[in-house]
Amino acid sequence: MATDTAFQIQYRQEFIHGYEQRQTLLRETVTTEAVIKGNQATFLVADSGSAEAVTRGNNGLIPARSDNLTQNTATLSEQHDLVRKTGFNVFASQSNQRQIMQETCMGVLNRKVDDQITTTLNTGTITDGSSTTLPSVDLFQSGRVKLSNASVPWDSNITLLCQPAFLAYLEQAPEFSSADYVNLRSYAGETPSWRDQPMAYRWRNCLIVEHPNLPGKGTSSEINFMYHKAAIGHAADTDGMQYPIGYDEEQDYTWARCTMYMGAVLLQNAGVIVITADGSAYA
Repeated sequence: MATDTAFQIQYRQEFIHGYEQRQTLLRETVTTEAVIKGNQATFLVADSGSAEAVTRGNNGLIPARSDNLTQNTATLSEQHDLVRKTGFNVFASQSNQRQIMQETCMGVLNRKVDDQITTTLNTGTITDGSSTTLPSVDLFQSGRVKLSNASVPWDSNITLLCQPAFLAYLEQAPEFSSADYVNLRSYAGETPSWRDQPMAYRWRNCLIVEHPNLPGKGTSSEINFMYHKAAIGHAADTDGMQYPIGYDEEQDYTWARCTMYMGAVLLQNAGVIVITADGSAYA
């Protein structure tokens, strides 16, 4: 008996983004430098060297001193992501393949920015917590005290970069009820819609940024960071991220490339607290 149905399959032309970090969440939380030419950017950290005020000497002269000047160099490296698809694949595949290529490229490079910053943060030697310590307000305050004891100003430039589990514990604390939501600026000229806008908290004059790609995620030894903006430097070429897209007529393929020349450096070890906590209960 012949069937009286002829079902049609409908393919949605607008693609849906897969779950992955697509924007840098951290570059605005560190000290940045634009490199005009060369493969290095040098940051100067200047202070008095903990000098104390003195009285005039017996000879009638005021003792002189020198400033403490420390130069820290970030070495830039070229970072690329290149995706290529044949003309037939672009033609025969669902949705706008060229747009997909370009957007995924940008996401790869933005993740690399954060990777460079977190890798540098993890070289800090001042630690707090352990694999048996649960994230808590007390652990937050312990990091705050360590920074304050090192004369790090508790100003609007402090960031708690934390695992999702750390934030989950903080949100359950009654003290955290005074926290406010704030926006994080996007990078590389992106203007995300409201539902894709990265969000963070500001609490106790500290920016709290949840990040999905920190060391030890989902384990009993999750790594979090509390740091001052002047503790880390990140340098990139003045043109920022390049994201060209092109077509090769001879071989009939489309390509999209994203490129940045960039590097990070630890400027002041005293301004970084590496916090270890047990987030495995929420893994």
